[in-house]
Amino acid sequence: MKFNTVYILFLGVCLIGATSADTDDEDDDVQVEVEDDDEVRVEKPQFVPPTIQKNVHFADSFNKKDEFKSRWTVSQAKKDGAEENLSKYDGKWKVEVPKSSAVEGDLGLVLKSKAKHHAVASKLNKPFKFDGKPLFVQYEVKYQDGIDCGGAYVKLLSADPALDLKQFHDKTPYTIMFGPDKCGLDNKLHFIFRHKNPKTGEIEEKHAKKPSAALDSYFTDKKTHKYSLVINPDNTFEVSVDGSVVNSGSLLEDFSPPVNPPKEIEDPNDKKPEDWDEKEKIPDPDAEKPEDWDENEPEKIVDSEATKPDGWLEDENKLVPDPDAEKPKDWDEEMDGEWEAPLIENPKCSDAPGCGKWEQPMIKNPKYKGKWRPPMIDNPNYQGIWKPRRIPNPNFFEDLDPYKMTPINAVGLELWSMTDEIVFDNFLVTDDKGVAEKWTEQTFQIKSAAEKASSGGRSVMDAISDATRERPWLWALILVVVVLPIVLIIAYCCMSKSEPETLAEAKKTDAVSPDDEKKEESADKEEKTGPGGDNKPNTKKSKASLEATEDDGDDEDEVDAEEEEEEAQEKNSESPRRSPRKRKSRKD
Repeated sequence: MKFNTVYILFLGVCLIGATSADTDDEDDDVQVEVEDDDEVRVEKPQFVPPTIQKNVHFADSFNKKDEFKSRWTVSQAKKDGAEENLSKYDGKWKVEVPKSSAVEGDLGLVLKSKAKHHAVASKLNKPFKFDGKPLFVQYEVKYQDGIDCGGAYVKLLSADPALDLKQFHDKTPYTIMFGPDKCGLDNKLHFIFRHKNPKTGEIEEKHAKKPSAALDSYFTDKKTHKYSLVINPDNTFEVSVDGSVVNSGSLLEDFSPPVNPPKEIEDPNDKKPEDWDEKEKIPDPDAEKPEDWDENEPEKIVDSEATKPDGWLEDENKLVPDPDAEKPKDWDEEMDGEWEAPLIENPKCSDAPGCGKWEQPMIKNPKYKGKWRPPMIDNPNYQGIWKPRRIPNPNFFEDLDPYKMTPINAVGLELWSMTDEIVFDNFLVTDDKGVAEKWTEQTFQIKSAAEKASSGGRSVMDAISDATRERPWLWALILVVVVLPIVLIIAYCCMSKSEPETLAEAKKTDAVSPDDEKKEESADKEEKTGPGGDNKPNTKKSKASLEATEDDGDDEDEVDAEEEEEEAQEKNSESPRRSPRKRKSRKD
């Protein structure tokens, strides 16, 4: 049992250390004060604008309200194919401190309208060209009131000299669309890139495979989450949330439809021959209907042997008008017709075998065979399922470097949402991993730690959830920590209980054991032959043999023997003698 306790403590310490390792550094940024009345008050950290370094194509933390209008452009376009009152991009945006902000003075871009089209965009400091450097894109989203239906994804608009951000709408060409989207129970994390066919010039959207991780909590916990996308020159990509990778793969293999079309396709001009036989089975042309096969026999017939059950109420209807129903006060017979009480089940029929007219039931007809059909046999002319022949794909091409996408010149949010109060913050577009990491340290890590501190810290379940999301192998450790000790404790308890029960059973019974038999034989031998093996009777018995002899008496006759001895003492009261030793009655 000591081993189990030490084992549990050891594994528990390992688990706690693993779950808390990521938050130790973050929690150091949050100061906690203990007041005189023992109430704990969390002091909000003051917002410090992040430093913008080199190799930054775009960065905005919305730390100044005045800069929003000069840097971002609110669309004045109309959406094609929508009604006049819904076609305008008239959704409101506002730079403000979010509700329940955990960082003092931290501003964000807030979507303020429900059921509206929203569009806002900003030019990059310099266009991003896919010329051999990785692309790092990240930004933060917070659903302050949760989310019912709406997107929070970002569009990286394609570089075009004719790009007018005032006319930014859903058809504006983009290179990448990335970010969360939800409607109903469908939680998505988009990564879509537009690929240009080198032969035809057509643009086609390529959708990444679905993330393997669960996304539900990001839409429901009302906390800030950082969405990051990395596209590498070797055609690999990574999508992460709060630093945890939720999707990764290859631009060549993990998108639908694939970047490269198939080398061969089905000939669209090939047609199936008229005499092509695809029937694998056919009716046997040589089969004949048996002479005794009667197709006129019905499937069911009346059971002539059935009799009406006793107590059948043939004069009672199954349904009767409800006697408790009343005509509504607003019933107008001229408009509604004559009022009739609704029908209910006849209460008299509940205790009877049935009501109404009795008829003999129908039973299966033993002579029924149905319509005769010839048996099916293999078709000797079967040619298989026809497929058109395959020909070389005239539009085939092979793009082995889809990383080289259309250059990016602007960042835009073009959204429809049934939920307002969605916060966007800390946009970053760069080609330097170190810059992205430094930006995260100065923004998201501080904000995330402050939010956890302001909400009272994390519970054990929150810590486990966060840790296992980043390290799935921890589930194995949790399984060992929880399940194995329980099994060992149960096994130990079961084994501990079995031994006392065996001893108790031995005490409760007077059955003679093999050891007792050997002791009795040895005592009898010594009584007859005497000690040392001589033939003299042993007149002296040891205290142990006397006790053994007394214990061999039948417990059930003890009470009767004592009563007989008492009667004998009363008869010989003139010459009393010493009564034999009485054994105490055994307690069960």
